Amino acid sequence: MSDSIIHVYFMPGMAASRKIFEYIKLPKKQFQIHLLDWFIPESDQSLTDYAKQMTKKIEHPNPVLLGVSFGGVLVQEMAKLIPVKKVIVVSSVKLKRELPKRMLFARYTKVHKLLPTGLITNVELLAKYAFGESVTKRLDLYEKYLSIRDKKYIDWCIDRLVNWDQTEYADNVVHIQGDKDAVFPIANIKDCIKVPNGTHTMIIHRAKWFNEHLPTIILD
Repeated sequence: MSDSIIHVYFMPGMAASRKIFEYIKLPKKQFQIHLLDWFIPESDQSLTDYAKQMTKKIEHPNPVLLGVSFGGVLVQEMAKLIPVKKVIVVSSVKLKRELPKRMLFARYTKVHKLLPTGLITNVELLAKYAFGESVTKRLDLYEKYLSIRDKKYIDWCIDRLVNWDQTEYADNVVHIQGDKDAVFPIANIKDCIKVPNGTHTMIIHRAKWFNEHLPTIILD
């Protein structure tokens, strides 16, 4: 394969599987897509150590990393450990001050530790955590996309997100955010590419937008 091919690694959001990227298509003459998956962390594992383990799955030099939601946080941590061409965060945050107030409140009160994460086998509740949406009308869809139902994993993700303390982001980070995102409201976010009517699940529901714009964003 030509050395000019750009390798793009995609990281899904919390509890989500690689299937959320099934509608994303990039020109094969320029790009090769690689899909990453979550693994269950150790209870006391730091986000940095988790990112270090995930970088072992990166098989090409100087790749592009794209992460959705908490996956966007993770790829930023990965990019601190290996050389990358670009980091693209989607439906996510790039600074702790971009977290919603309820998460900043949880950081100090530890209220997130009281969440009923033992009920995550309930797809509707899990989707509320992961996507910020009520999914009564789309349960079959979310059964498909939300594949990780492990309480330890969910607790770990929520705690690491709430306590993420990044205050500066790298020059090669590009942020794509929907203006209807219910998990990370765009009102808290600066310096991003705004997707009109984009929700927290826009990587699925607005795949056409990404297919049209990602090649330029990657190459820019």
